[in-house]
Amino acid sequence: MNQLDISIKNTIPPERGKILLSEPFLMDDFFSRAVVLLCDHGAEGSFGFVINNYTDLSFMDINPKFPDIPLRVSIGGPVKPEHLYFLHTLDHKQIGGQHIIDNIYLGGDFETVLNMLQANAELIDHLRFFLGYSGWTAGQLEDELLENSWLVAPAPQTSLIMDTSNETIWKELMESQGGIYKLMSGFPLDPRMN
Repeated sequence: MNQLDISIKNTIPPERGKILLSEPFLMDDFFSRAVVLLCDHGAEGSFGFVINNYTDLSFMDINPKFPDIPLRVSIGGPVKPEHLYFLHTLDHKQIGGQHIIDNIYLGGDFETVLNMLQANAELIDHLRFFLGYSGWTAGQLEDELLENSWLVAPAPQTSLIMDTSNETIWKELMESQGGIYKLMSGFPLDPRMN
């Protein structure tokens, strides 16, 4: 009798603008069923942000000087959780930042962003804020890929990356990879549960 091979097989190399989908049974406070947007990958290491893990802190809880707007803050990862980072799809010529993919930029002039938010709270749809980030030293991510901890996939459309209301993004993105990954998307978190 043949056994079904349910291991992850990466065919896409990790690079800026790709996403990492954690394997279904990874039990970790930060990376269980995580979707990570890779913001950089090179010889010196990799970093990105978990886009589907959130804190209960409000924007003003982080700093009382921030605008009082209903903005959902993400937990980007375990590295430097005391630092606030942001992605945006605003005018990069005005704000700056490092281009990641499509019209998504990392960082820029934070004071300008706060002033823009204060003037127009509807801009929250164009911003994602993260406490901390996910980082890998040189070769570490490659080792984790060999251990089948992550599936590298193309990034979804910008609107999905910027959406802080989607609670099923890991399942949707894993399912969209087709084949065995569609099956994996329905696995229970605890393999003992059936």
